[in-house]
Amino acid sequence: MIFDPVRPFVSSAFHIKFAADAWEHRGAAALRRQVFCAEQGLFGTDDRDALDEVAISIVALSSYTVVPDAVVGTVRIHEGEPGTWWGSRLAVAADHRRVGALGASLIRLAVSSAHARGCTKFLAHVQSQNALLFQRLHWEIVGEIDLHGLPHKKMRADLAFYPPFATPESGFLALPRRAA
Repeated sequence: MIFDPVRPFVSSAFHIKFAADAWEHRGAAALRRQVFCAEQGLFGTDDRDALDEVAISIVALSSYTVVPDAVVGTVRIHEGEPGTWWGSRLAVAADHRRVGALGASLIRLAVSSAHARGCTKFLAHVQSQNALLFQRLHWEIVGEIDLHGLPHKKMRADLAFYPPFATPESGFLALPRRAA
């Protein structure tokens, strides 16, 4: 059997859950810095803001065995006003973007867990180039705005597509899409 040394290892499954352990929170923060500061140049050296004090971090964890070893995706959610929840800072590690399940799985847990907490409206400001992904996941565009020098779509999730998920601390398993 010949192995392709250039092709990176990708886990066969990912654990999508609320961040609980300190290493998960550190990994989410590091991934956000990598994506929003280093790759996209939207912020200086850190993207943290006041929302981080109240937001819930959600992570996608990869593993080489049965023990999670790296944060490869993250998003945060918070309740802006009673019943209205927001998602922000969705990020997937560059070497895991072709997995195909991580962004959608993070969005699913974000909206479904907020729905279980009384969410009646779930919104996000989505970079314009990512709006199609959200539309495929039953979101609609409700406005446009420039944030951090980039065009964004204000989008709202169709809560009927996201049933309440009451155990986000334990989360769920997401399987990567396999190429045909």
